[in-house]
Amino acid sequence: MVLSKFANKSFFTRLISGIVLVALILVTIIPGGNILFFFNMFLSVAALYELYKVLGLENKLPGITGYIALIVYYALIYIGKEDYVITLLVVFLICLLAEYVFMFPKYKTEEISNAIMCMLYGGILLSYIYLVRNGENGTYLVWLIFLCSWASDTCAYVAGVAFGKHKMAPVLSPKKSVEGAVGGVVGAAALGAIYAAVFSDKINLSINPVIACAIICAIGALISMIGDLAASAIKRNHDIKDYGKLIPGHGGIMDRFDSVIYVAPIIWILIQLF
Repeated sequence: MVLSKFANKSFFTRLISGIVLVALILVTIIPGGNILFFFNMFLSVAALYELYKVLGLENKLPGITGYIALIVYYALIYIGKEDYVITLLVVFLICLLAEYVFMFPKYKTEEISNAIMCMLYGGILLSYIYLVRNGENGTYLVWLIFLCSWASDTCAYVAGVAFGKHKMAPVLSPKKSVEGAVGGVVGAAALGAIYAAVFSDKINLSINPVIACAIICAIGALISMIGDLAASAIKRNHDIKDYGKLIPGHGGIMDRFDSVIYVAPIIWILIQLF
């Protein structure tokens, strides 16, 4: 029974894809710099495309405007002009409203709203992987993003299987339990504390790194669940199983990075506070 499960073709596909994905993350995040910048930009554009495709905007003018705005956003980060990001978002909004008005009634209000939401959600939020890595202590603190999302998800799964009795979101994700969520938060906090203890001499924060990273990971793990459920809600609203097929066995970028999207900016904010 167990052997047949591991011999399943889909299992091997998922395993190999997972290994390749982890390898890509390691070879881009460890050196950082341009290689991470362009990899992160690719992830953002791919995630934005997947969201636009679900909403039917991938080839429409508001969607194309969103792609352009996202690329300009990354260009501003690359040349160190982050102060102009708010200006970019204002111009992006004005362009979308101009398309809405001058091409009325071709585009509906919902399409314009979705174009904005997806660019912020799938595009900009993911860029915080690079921003965290590029910041102070980023070489070490960037890994908290993945401890809060992927590692905490494993802790939540184990706790849910062992103790799960109360459904957390029965409609969106019937298998998730309150007990699993608690296990994910506690597990993430413990992993964050252990990680900080190992690299305490490399992490410079205003309070004890072990305490800070435990708090950051606990909050991040909680936020990661919202990211996971938010992505699931969009899929259920549009009756789709996966956002894409870019990562065999896993789906698309949005399927694999749904929690990371939410966690990355939260980690960046919390680091500023500590």
